[in-house]
Amino acid sequence: MTLSRTLTAAMLASCLTVPALADGHRPEGLAALGPPPIPADNPMTDAKIELGKMLFFDPILSGNYGMPCSACHLPEAGWAVQAPISFGYPGTTHWRNSQTIINSAYYNNLFLAGASKSLEAQARSAARGGVAGNGEDDMMEARLAFVPEYRERFADVFGDDWPNVRHAYMAIAAFQRTLVQTDTPFDNYMRGDDAALTDQQKRGLEVFTGQGNCVACHNGPLLSDQQYHNLGVPPYSGWEEDELAQITFRFQLYSKGSNEELYRNTKDDPGLYFRSKDAQHKGKFRTPSLRYTKYTFPFMHNGMIETLRDVVVFYNEGGGTNEFAKTKSPLIKPLGLSDSQIDDLVAFLESLSGDEILMDEPELPVMEPLPTAAQN
Repeated sequence: MTLSRTLTAAMLASCLTVPALADGHRPEGLAALGPPPIPADNPMTDAKIELGKMLFFDPILSGNYGMPCSACHLPEAGWAVQAPISFGYPGTTHWRNSQTIINSAYYNNLFLAGASKSLEAQARSAARGGVAGNGEDDMMEARLAFVPEYRERFADVFGDDWPNVRHAYMAIAAFQRTLVQTDTPFDNYMRGDDAALTDQQKRGLEVFTGQGNCVACHNGPLLSDQQYHNLGVPPYSGWEEDELAQITFRFQLYSKGSNEELYRNTKDDPGLYFRSKDAQHKGKFRTPSLRYTKYTFPFMHNGMIETLRDVVVFYNEGGGTNEFAKTKSPLIKPLGLSDSQIDDLVAFLESLSGDEILMDEPELPVMEPLPTAAQN
């Protein structure tokens, strides 16, 4: 959430409570969330979604047969991990916070630095990435072929004689496109139900679009401009002290072509620069959606802020400081919000989440030896 706007002296002096929005008024720059876009080359079917759900929870798509997608995206933890830093493949530790996959179908680019341009590419990256699944396509295909139910399902959904791992990624992406939430109190309010928000939440919406100027970056139906900004988020101390995380992070910087000075000495995650190598991108991360944040704590790319209220206070104080001060967004300035305005804004942010989306893990099929020619 990006909050910014220099206050006038009169505002600073008064700190008056902002009145609630009048019934019938709907702010510009925001909208209810509609159905997710479906790519023409991966249409949705019930059978494909069911297969994708099974594969999402199955560790079969990982190097050690122990890292399913759900390991880092737990339904009961906001479809993420409720810890500052996500864990990684055995022998590694990630250096960023795990992101929820709820509403991920709406992003133009996936991951905090926009490394993948589709859910299909994201699924492949997660299954194969050295810090995530660390799998190899041919090995994962062979495993799938040892499961009779998967052979049948891949044949039914994709026409495969032998399970194609590319189709596995397509099925997972189809399942993820069902993990959306479009019926929050905010959505219902934007569709015309004045009673969907409380008076306090309406006052918070006024702060969001007015004095707080959160809408500058958190706009549109997704409440994200899908651009990249440096907010001045300081390093997370636990990450600095985690030797395994430091080794993983610096090796990743090295392997992505960063110069020696950066990968040896940086104290901060360079964000978008990680893949662009443009100095103007240092410290910048994609604006996250504010939807479903009631369940996705802690916050920021490194999980260093625990609660939504703490996030608002962070912005109210003008953000923080990191080693990439030259690229810090000019939008990040002290806001001068009063305690009551902060309370109102937090109440509004909570209206961006509906009921928690929970799901039992499916019963997974078992491996069996492939039939021999004689058995066929």
